[in-house]
Amino acid sequence: MTYSNISPAEVQKLAATNQLTLVDIRERDEFARESIQGGINMPMSELTTCDCPEDGSDLVFYCRSGRRTEMAAEQLSQWVGRPIRIMEGGIEAWRAAGLTTKMDKKAPLELNRQVQIAAGVLILVGTLGAVFVHPSLIWLAALVGTGLIFTGVTGNCAMASLLMLMPWNRPATA
Repeated sequence: MTYSNISPAEVQKLAATNQLTLVDIRERDEFARESIQGGINMPMSELTTCDCPEDGSDLVFYCRSGRRTEMAAEQLSQWVGRPIRIMEGGIEAWRAAGLTTKMDKKAPLELNRQVQIAAGVLILVGTLGAVFVHPSLIWLAALVGTGLIFTGVTGNCAMASLLMLMPWNRPATA
């Protein structure tokens, strides 16, 4: 199967005529925080086949910057079973073109960003603590660094698992 690139401006023109289906392959937490009006969320991490509409519309896939989508383009095209389009530059290019997105500022930060912030804070505290409080605090920075290496090698992040248990990351109960 094949794919081609399409600019955000071209996507907007096609969207106005209902000739396309916008498919966001970012994770659910990213989509919840910001999305393009009318886009549907099909996280790449959950896809094994693509249950995309068979209405004959063009399928336009996008992510945050376009990198994930470019890397997955061949696989997406094979799953769909027909040519697809990739929005150049993702949602960042959409915004840069002056096009609007739906923002939910009440949604928690994406889990990946939460992990980056927590890891950075712990490394900074460990390093500064070792300099100004007690040298043994350097082990805090070393522990976080080891955790990041483990995450990179295995794909399992203990810090992300812990952060998912935090109240701000739990769905509201009715």
